[in-house]
Amino acid sequence: MKKLVVLGAAESGVGAAILARRQGCDVFVSDMGQIQPRYKSLLDDHAIAWEEGGHTESKILDADEVVKSPGIPPTAPMIVKLREKNIPIISEIEYAARFTDARMICITGSNGKTTTTSLIYHICRKAGMDVGLAGNIGHSLALQVAEAPHQNYVIELSSFQLDNMYDFRAHIAVLLNITPDHLDRYDFKMQNYVDSKMRILQNQQAEDTFVYWMGDEYVPTELARHSHPAALCGFSDEESTGCTACVKDGKLVVTTPVAFEMPVAELSLPGKHNLRNSMAAALATLAAGIDPEVVRAGLSDFPGVEHRLENAGCGHGIRFVNDSKATNVDACFCALESMTTPVVLIVGGKDKGNDYSPLFPLIREKCRALVYLGADNAKLHDSFDALGLPVADTHSMADCVSECVRLAKEGDTVLLSPCCASFDLFHNMEDRGEQFKACAKKWCE
Repeated sequence: MKKLVVLGAAESGVGAAILARRQGCDVFVSDMGQIQPRYKSLLDDHAIAWEEGGHTESKILDADEVVKSPGIPPTAPMIVKLREKNIPIISEIEYAARFTDARMICITGSNGKTTTTSLIYHICRKAGMDVGLAGNIGHSLALQVAEAPHQNYVIELSSFQLDNMYDFRAHIAVLLNITPDHLDRYDFKMQNYVDSKMRILQNQQAEDTFVYWMGDEYVPTELARHSHPAALCGFSDEESTGCTACVKDGKLVVTTPVAFEMPVAELSLPGKHNLRNSMAAALATLAAGIDPEVVRAGLSDFPGVEHRLENAGCGHGIRFVNDSKATNVDACFCALESMTTPVVLIVGGKDKGNDYSPLFPLIREKCRALVYLGADNAKLHDSFDALGLPVADTHSMADCVSECVRLAKEGDTVLLSPCCASFDLFHNMEDRGEQFKACAKKWCE
């Protein structure tokens, strides 16, 4: 009997364990932290052995194969020991794909992944497709394959997931952009991060489709370096040679895979970055064979994504916007670019090797004040104080929102767009956004 070890007992790990159990494997799950009660119950219900609060080497290093949580870095001691023993380490997505012949519509990029994934899923559902949502959002792909299989999956993929994917094939691959992010995980070498993102192309075949932004700094160059059999669908901010989707005369225009157009004013998502997301979603869903009229309707009535430029309330003339998903500089840039009123900007958290200088012109143009929110705000002071704006130093969400209100004037927007990961003060990005919304709501009442 094959022994599969799963490292990390959250959504992806527990899903992989249940699928492996159904495949007749001897399964053991190990987590360095504490496992949430609902995941313990799932493991117990499927008679899967587990441990928490540490790794028992003797139970792990005799594995035939290991499924690793994407959050575990390759430098973790147990991962190093597994590699020394040449034990294969894969991702949950890689493992799950072995047991399904479903069509995979996969989305990656430094920014816009969740919005575009959700938008594609929304259009697929609107078209009546049998489709599951997986990856960084939705339920574990492995759990769906095990217990509620679909004919199609829309999957948001992070670079961490792509790092441990080898035979997986994306039938429709979408690469939105590559901007500096997670460089602390990639030896602070941008090319390492670029290589990770480009892995979404591996194993594509001639009948597959690759959707990408032609204006990206890295993707066109990488494409020129490697032969690639899939149909290329590039989108651009304006009409250019070789693009299959662009904006022309106030319309989103698609020429391939089928002719399609609709007024930009009818798109549900505002802002230049969301226009790109909409073009990518249109190309992906049209490539999936969805009727253009359904695509048009889906692009016009999509409700948006929680924690991404989400309206968090308005009170006493001050508007609150939750952009907690903005965990890198480029995402914050897009958020600031879309603002039409003076901004009190909240930045801070666990720094990932950020260079904040690209934000400086927009901050000078758009911001009234800056509020730092982190366990250690020293780098923020070093980076932003010289801009000469009023600043406040805070270490909790309640204090942060109080300082924002003090610094804001009637008609201003308080924008949480932190540029950083959330793990210094919060459980995760969602926790940060929920606390912000709760504090904003209290102020607005």
